[in-house]
Amino acid sequence: MDAGELLERYAAGERDFRNVDLQGVSLIGVNLNQAHLRRANLSHTNLTGASLKSVNLREANLFQANLQGSDLQEANLIVSNLEQANLGGSDLTDANLRAANLIGANLTGANLQEAILSEAILKQANLSKAKLHEASLSRSNLSQAILIDAILESANLTNAILVEANLKGVNLANALLNGANLTGANLSQGNLSKIKGNGSNMASANLTEAKLRGASLGWTTLRGANLTRANFYRAKLCWSNLTGAILVEAVLIDANLNQITLRNTDLRRAIMPDGFQHE
Repeated sequence: MDAGELLERYAAGERDFRNVDLQGVSLIGVNLNQAHLRRANLSHTNLTGASLKSVNLREANLFQANLQGSDLQEANLIVSNLEQANLGGSDLTDANLRAANLIGANLTGANLQEAILSEAILKQANLSKAKLHEASLSRSNLSQAILIDAILESANLTNAILVEANLKGVNLANALLNGANLTGANLSQGNLSKIKGNGSNMASANLTEAKLRGASLGWTTLRGANLTRANFYRAKLCWSNLTGAILVEAVLIDANLNQITLRNTDLRRAIMPDGFQHE
């Protein structure tokens, strides 16, 4: 089947195109809303600006496909292959990408509000300025992903892997990060206010000038982390390990530091829980 035949049959009311092979064809700006394309081969296909609302692309092959600016609201992309696909500026609101392969995908500026990305593989993906408000990313793999200025407010990142991810300027306010692995991640200037990150691993992470007001980080590993000028006002850090961490000029007013480890920690000019500056 070629692109022309597909569009003719769609216009005639047909919706079931499972297993269709449209590799490398041009479908720029087409309307395929609610089409059934399960296991379709759409690798290298150009779907720029396409309308794909509620489309079923479960297990579809979209390797290096161009979906820039496409409308994928409520799309079924479970276990789909979107490796190196271009989804920049696309609308994936309420879409389901559970266990999808998004390695190296471009999602800059994409709208993923309330999308399901649990167990998705997003290694080295670019999600700069993406909107992920209330998105589900539990157990997802975001190692070395780029999330500069991304919005992850109230997102669920429980047990997610964010090793060496770049989250500079990210908004993670009220997000769930319990058990997440953020080893070596860059969270500088990020908003982590009221996050729940109990039992997470932030060893060697860069949290310079990060906002952690009211954050819950009990039993967290912050070994060797850079927390220069970070704001921990009323944060909970009980039983956390800050061995070798840098807390120069950090704000710890009213923070819970019960049973924490501060071996070789640099606390120069830090404002301690009692409001006094550490010498």
